[in-house]
Amino acid sequence: MKKIILASIFATIASTLMAQNLTDGLRYTVDTEGGTARFQAMSGAFGALGGDLSAVAVNPAGSAVFLNNKGSITASFNDVENSSVYFGTSAFAADTDVNISQGGGVFVFYNDYNDSPWRKFTLAVNYNLNRNYDNDLFVKGIANNSVGSFFLQQAQGIELQLLDLQSGESISDLYAFLGETEGVRAQNAFLGYQGFIFDPVEIAPGNTQYTSNFGSGNYDQEYYLVSSGSNAKVTFNLGAQYEENLYFGINLNSHTIDYDQSTFISELNSNSNSNVKLIEFENNLSTSGAGFSAQLGAIAKLTEEFRVGLTYDTPTWYIISEETTQYLETQRVSDGQTLTEIVNPQVLNVFEDYNLRTPGRIGASAAYVFGGQGLISFDYSYKDYSNITFSPKNDAFFSAENALIDTTLKGASTYRIGGEYRIEGLSLRGGLSFEESPFNNETSVGEREGFSLGLGYNFGNYHFDLAYTRTEQSSNPSLYQIGLTNTAAIDTVYSNFLFTLGIEL
Repeated sequence: MKKIILASIFATIASTLMAQNLTDGLRYTVDTEGGTARFQAMSGAFGALGGDLSAVAVNPAGSAVFLNNKGSITASFNDVENSSVYFGTSAFAADTDVNISQGGGVFVFYNDYNDSPWRKFTLAVNYNLNRNYDNDLFVKGIANNSVGSFFLQQAQGIELQLLDLQSGESISDLYAFLGETEGVRAQNAFLGYQGFIFDPVEIAPGNTQYTSNFGSGNYDQEYYLVSSGSNAKVTFNLGAQYEENLYFGINLNSHTIDYDQSTFISELNSNSNSNVKLIEFENNLSTSGAGFSAQLGAIAKLTEEFRVGLTYDTPTWYIISEETTQYLETQRVSDGQTLTEIVNPQVLNVFEDYNLRTPGRIGASAAYVFGGQGLISFDYSYKDYSNITFSPKNDAFFSAENALIDTTLKGASTYRIGGEYRIEGLSLRGGLSFEESPFNNETSVGEREGFSLGLGYNFGNYHFDLAYTRTEQSSNPSLYQIGLTNTAAIDTVYSNFLFTLGIEL
């Protein structure tokens, strides 16, 4: 990981915990396309329909379908449930929260010049919560590999003189110095050495090989991950209607990332060949980012009932900042005594800003409208996740990570179908969605599939809409990328309840 300035315990800047990787790229690329209750109730299949503020975020031409000025705001109740299996042991964790997932308005300007083929123009501004990062994960089990192996592997090849405190030097001082001069790997090795997780093969300043103090056998592990934050998009839209049957639009999008994550692992063992009996390791990450993208879209009414839509989303270009902290506590047995070591640098690691480009997307859609009785709509989109790119590309680490992304990830298609049936002022809605895995090895992260239900009532100048969505996805993440690479089988269920108030302006 790249590094910048460092200072004291109270105002320290250092290299961050772990290098940016494929997981980070996917976290800020995959979105669930939050929006209005009507949009969600039909699983987001709005590419050929328009007439909904969240539909404008999918196809910019959707604003030109509006007949009158309109505004809407949406509140959502989100629930995420994670069921895990780790070495045969099951665990469960859940998180719930309430937020504003959409808000915006559209203004319609009719062209008074009768000889012009451009019938009307529209301006719209809309906020969409693309992804909610609030999540709790709990994994536990009896593993055959210690988290100590993470620290041991980080240390191999690093000179002992870099890990030993000098006269008058504090834990914070050396930890910060290593971040500035050697990088994250040396910082992790320093934590492990000061926690007596491993010892040098030879007591010599130039020693670069180390041996474990955690032995071999079984390890009782509990792993926690708690995250919060969001990935949101504000859309500025311009739309136009040409003649009777063609609609065009363009979006300029401002993206924001706010992500906080804390991971903690607690490991106990009673192995006779292990001096270290307890390891507790905590890592905290705080991420903020800003990005830009654009979209082009068109909708054509081929007949009064049948219409099609096409969209193109550019890549999103992000600038991302990260900060981390670390904490380690160990217990070991030495000469019959139990000794506790707390390695708490109290150093804030600030990562040098980096650039991330997420892939663009193409989409095609079709819809059939049954007069005033209802409609059915289908959306297809394609995104090539292997195009995720970290930069600067000439950086050796980023170059290697981009190459890994290119071989690990692939293009993935998303399919959505939704329908609506109207009974006077009441509308009944439903939908299905299916998203392919972005991984070549689909056991890493599986397909995402879901359904949605909803209803709405139109009172004339205003309307209320309700929706329920449920999606499921399985994954097999590694607890750590190095050393403790054991995987846990995770089944995740996302449930959302949404309420929208819409008003004719």
